[in-house]
Amino acid sequence: MSAVTVISGAPRVGDRREVLDQTTEVRLKRLQAEAKGRDAQGIVALAITAFPKRAALVSSFGSESAVLLHMAAEIDPNTPVLFLNTGKLFGETLRYRDRLQELLGLGDLRAVAPHPADRAQFDPEGTLWSKDPDACCAFRKVVPLRRMLEGFDASITGRKRFQTQARAEMQAVEFFEGRFRFNPLAGWAQEQLDDYLAAHNLPRHPLVDDGYPSIGCMPCTRRIKDGESYRDGRWAGLEKDECGIHVGIDGEGI
Repeated sequence: MSAVTVISGAPRVGDRREVLDQTTEVRLKRLQAEAKGRDAQGIVALAITAFPKRAALVSSFGSESAVLLHMAAEIDPNTPVLFLNTGKLFGETLRYRDRLQELLGLGDLRAVAPHPADRAQFDPEGTLWSKDPDACCAFRKVVPLRRMLEGFDASITGRKRFQTQARAEMQAVEFFEGRFRFNPLAGWAQEQLDDYLAAHNLPRHPLVDDGYPSIGCMPCTRRIKDGESYRDGRWAGLEKDECGIHVGIDGEGI
């Protein structure tokens, strides 16, 4: 099995802001126009070919992650895949990551963790999630991913419009924090995801059948109850349905 590259030196908490200039705006509109005539795998191919060696797929190795990973692996199995190991994940997620890496032949899987100094400063007892989940997500997810993406001009995500209200209007191609962001599955419904997994005989995350349709960090994820929606098990009881890594240009919602 291919090795997982572990990056332990994520940045300290801090951020930079960039604006969308005219040249970038023109390119964004062109990529959006090209994406309109493509299916999901075609949008993945657009990202990989438009930004050779400079596009990375961001994956949580969650409930439907195998769909996007399979599409990318069929185009180029050496497409960089970025995985956030927050230190709070389910063991099932880590084992699922390893299984998919071997099954799909993912040749460039990179894992990043929070900076040790940030852990010592912001969460020495490992319980920040219970006091300030936004702050926990910020240093465990947002900051490490920004550092990991610095060498890339484009990212590819598995976000779908049906998942949250904040994602309902997103486009297949966006511009976010200095790079282009492709959302090939934006318009997909749960039924399409299920059909793709079945058609390609792809394994599901082991927690899906145990009542976890959306899977994040262990302390902030629970089984959904009868009648609840897809992400009601994430940050249950809080006015929060995003960790912050995929929100707007200024990071609102973190």
